[in-house]
Amino acid sequence: MLIDTLIKARWIIPVQPHRQVLEGHALAIQAGRIIDILPAAQALARYQAAEVVDLPSHALIPGLVNTHTHAAMSLLRGNADDLPLMEWLQDHIWPLEQRFAGEAFVRDGTDLAMAEMLRGGVTCFNDMYFYPEVSARQVAQAGMRATLGMILVDFPTGWASGPDEYLSKGLALYEALRGESLVKVAFAPHAPYTVSDEPLIRLRTLAEELDLPIHMHLHETAGEVEQGRASHGMRPFKRLGQLELLGPRFIAVHMTQLTEAEIESYAATGGSVVHCPESNLKLASGFCPLAKLLDAGITVALGTDGAASNNDLDVLGEMRTAALLAKGVANDARAVPAATALRMATLNGAKALGLESEIGSLEIGKSADIAALNLGDLETQPLFDPISDIVYAASRHQVTDVWVAGRRLLHARELTTLDRDDIAARASAWRERLSSTNPS
Repeated sequence: MLIDTLIKARWIIPVQPHRQVLEGHALAIQAGRIIDILPAAQALARYQAAEVVDLPSHALIPGLVNTHTHAAMSLLRGNADDLPLMEWLQDHIWPLEQRFAGEAFVRDGTDLAMAEMLRGGVTCFNDMYFYPEVSARQVAQAGMRATLGMILVDFPTGWASGPDEYLSKGLALYEALRGESLVKVAFAPHAPYTVSDEPLIRLRTLAEELDLPIHMHLHETAGEVEQGRASHGMRPFKRLGQLELLGPRFIAVHMTQLTEAEIESYAATGGSVVHCPESNLKLASGFCPLAKLLDAGITVALGTDGAASNNDLDVLGEMRTAALLAKGVANDARAVPAATALRMATLNGAKALGLESEIGSLEIGKSADIAALNLGDLETQPLFDPISDIVYAASRHQVTDVWVAGRRLLHARELTTLDRDDIAARASAWRERLSSTNPS
């Protein structure tokens, strides 16, 4: 049988079934989809491929899903470090965004973010930022997969004057992207403290009508919870529950401040959580009770947050941090084993975005979104368990090849659809502009 691509690897880790490791197998890809997974010798006998990729020291995993980021903010990496969240936002980030966050900023920042993510094995990201129509164009040109947030805040920005315009522009983007296979949209109200009740009620109705996810920061810090008590007489979680926003489409980001009752209540809604451990640590926002969320049956995915508060978009790194931090918070070395962390970074992210039938695991019929890691390096020797090595020992620099829908976007560490030198030059130009305004 003639096919497009056959990828042979030392190991294939499909994620579903859980903890399965296939040694000496191959993936057969046709028209962007996985059509077979079988022992390499059988694959060579059964298929005649236009391209055969031999990766004798590599593990193939599903492409990683960065389920929460602000891609364009990669241009603010290292600006205003080591500050608490609200001081960082109000005194530094928001003023810079008011001045610089236009179409060119989003174009160049999104390209930089995609280049970094692809080189780290990320094939899909869930974004929350202004000018999502610009991000959509850049994502399509790069051939990456993304869910782009239709941002909503109460206050004016360079992109929109207020809730009416945010929603109308978001709906226009939804209509423009309806035929796209790789680029989707979600409603993205920023946070309980930046969006009032009336716009949230309108958004809820639209999300129900269009069956779209709602992606929102929630209970990120103790200060946010106290502010919610002061302004609305209740914790933000309760307020959103009363507004009927919480449900299977809801993606709650951070969730570091939760009571036992809130965990139980949220599990009953079927909503998802995105855990961003490194950003939470850097901003001293608190500790997400990850083990308790998983034990409650909640789908927990991983996100990096923006590079301005992390300061990287390294989902492999987030896996390791999430697993280690969960053990410390739970006081239990068994909490969040390596295979669970890998699932959070792949299939759980896909599920949170409503894409689990398309991506998140290496299964017949699914899109060929794949990352290949070279585990032959000294840093991952001796190798007893490739899943353990990927989570606890490997680095993103061991990602050599990446495919999205069967298209190779990273080949032997080189980007195939993005110009690395051009992106670096544009980032350097932004550093000069931003540094002249804000030396911090």
